[in-house]
Amino acid sequence: MFNDSNRLRGVLRNMDIPLVFLTVITALFGILMISSAGGTRYVIIQSAAFFIGICGIVALMILDYEYLAQISLYLYAASVLLLILVLIPGLGAVRNGARSWFVLGPVNFQPAEVIKIAFIITFAKQLSENDSTINQPKTLLKLLAHLGILCVLILLQPDFGTASVFICIALVMLFTAKISWKYVAGGAAVVAAACPLLWFFVLQDYQKSRIISVFNPEQDPMGTGYHVIQSKIAVGSGKIFGTGLYKGSSQVNNLLPERHTDFIYSVVCEELGMIGAVLVILLLTLIILRCIYIGMNARNSLGTYICTGVAAMLIFQVFENIGMCLGLFPVTGITLPFFSYGGSSLVTTMLAIGLVLNVRYRCRMINF
Repeated sequence: MFNDSNRLRGVLRNMDIPLVFLTVITALFGILMISSAGGTRYVIIQSAAFFIGICGIVALMILDYEYLAQISLYLYAASVLLLILVLIPGLGAVRNGARSWFVLGPVNFQPAEVIKIAFIITFAKQLSENDSTINQPKTLLKLLAHLGILCVLILLQPDFGTASVFICIALVMLFTAKISWKYVAGGAAVVAAACPLLWFFVLQDYQKSRIISVFNPEQDPMGTGYHVIQSKIAVGSGKIFGTGLYKGSSQVNNLLPERHTDFIYSVVCEELGMIGAVLVILLLTLIILRCIYIGMNARNSLGTYICTGVAAMLIFQVFENIGMCLGLFPVTGITLPFFSYGGSSLVTTMLAIGLVLNVRYRCRMINF
């Protein structure tokens, strides 16, 4: 009995209780908003994903993150294999113009979501092994190949939004590894030079229309600009205190498409007003800051890179989704962590938090 008591105290002492609390509260808040935006069916599926996510966190807590890094080669190979399989007609299903889903009976699974976790682990492992040579061209080429293979396979779906998440994660992790500014400047110059080529030869017409609609949604109010216009109306109609939960006019009149997924933040603004909108941002900001804090106090660079990668993933998705709902960024289909409906998205987000908790749990020697 005495040993069990000591073990429990040891677990609690090394567990990051604030992050656990923030994760659970934010996920439950998200399920509440989905109940208003989508209905009972979506709540059941999202609740099941929440339970799976909790189980995933527990499983990750058992495995030392350094062990996960040791099997990074297998994780990367599995990631590449899944991204190849999903491109094969008959295996991968098309949703919203992208062949990015596996359909297993009643379960829809987007492999690129969970592969974000594998990428954070594998990229962190490669960075930790090359800390001292990060600015050598050979090392950078290997790192870019690591990222590039996954991004090319995702772009073949095509899914530019998800690919941009991977790129953001990699860039922030490279900054953390103190990549030289000359490479940053060179990369920015290459991107700037490539933009015209992407516009004229790579982007499809519907993707160009989404970008144009950000600047002038009224140009096609019943087409590409419709989502943006209705989202901005919903956001503005909430004012300070909102119309009330389950009482949003966009729900009653069925005006806002994808209420429970892409535009869940618009529903929050409409039904809970500015107070609810700020609360969502506050909760997500606290989670991100906690991830960064744990990374700064990790026991090694591997743990730091893992936490940085998770924080980068959350930051990019929060900025892009909220900016999309406010009409500041193009509509890309990137979900709002914890709030947008989607089992793959919620499980991935919770597994990411599980990685950070894993790093915190082992930030010092655990004594029972």
